[in-house]
Amino acid sequence: MITSLKILVRGSGDVASAAAHLLFRSGYAVLIHESPQPTATRRKMAFTDAVFDGQAWLEGIEARRLDNLSEMLPALETRQFIPLTVADFDGILKEVSPAVLVDARMRKHSRPETQLGLAPLTLGLGPNFVAAQTVDVVIETGRSENLGRVIRSGASAPLAGEPVALGGHARDRYVYAPTAGIFRTTLQVGDPVRQGQIIAEINGQQLASPLDGSLRGLTRDGVPVTLKTKVMEVDPRGAAAQTSGIAERPAIIAAGVLQAVTDARWL
Repeated sequence: MITSLKILVRGSGDVASAAAHLLFRSGYAVLIHESPQPTATRRKMAFTDAVFDGQAWLEGIEARRLDNLSEMLPALETRQFIPLTVADFDGILKEVSPAVLVDARMRKHSRPETQLGLAPLTLGLGPNFVAAQTVDVVIETGRSENLGRVIRSGASAPLAGEPVALGGHARDRYVYAPTAGIFRTTLQVGDPVRQGQIIAEINGQQLASPLDGSLRGLTRDGVPVTLKTKVMEVDPRGAAAQTSGIAERPAIIAAGVLQAVTDARWL
């Protein structure tokens, strides 16, 4: 199904990219909005690197950075790729007039602003969204039997619990910024690492790999980060490690987003 219905996705991390990927594959005209220097770590599982490199590919679909409306609007019509922009959000919202706005920034520790009325249908992914109060519809992103559930009344589950364990390791797979500053690294997502190996530094403070494994996530070199920002993730599973492509959890959440859009038959 090919449609002219425009969908604006906020964020380019792994969950946002999975949603944009599925919506685009399903025939919708999709636009991604991102900040100029995102700290996202799972960059081979996302379209984030289009911000820095001008383009990025995820499972056969290209995202291409376009900040000029004269290029962006035709790209939405032709659907040859997903346009990604870091232009002013309010200006983009006004000029594009999307039928659907999907807030997939996954800001787990922030209370989301009210986005009702910014588009005919507004969707919120992650904790702290409340259906019919902050957005029209909420998609559950917490790991449970409700993952991906479309919530039309009430709130998503509060942030709780530990990250999923991979190879017997959960929270200890991650490294967080010990200070604010510019993140510096010479490594890439997917590189093999050893426990204790220096991976990066922030303002002269060295960050070491917590485990043997592969870099599943790594903030882009040169990006400013704040205290406690997640900047590194190690997958310790050896040959079974996944550092690229769409993972199971984002895929399930994306399916919930698509369901919410297709169920809105008044669009």
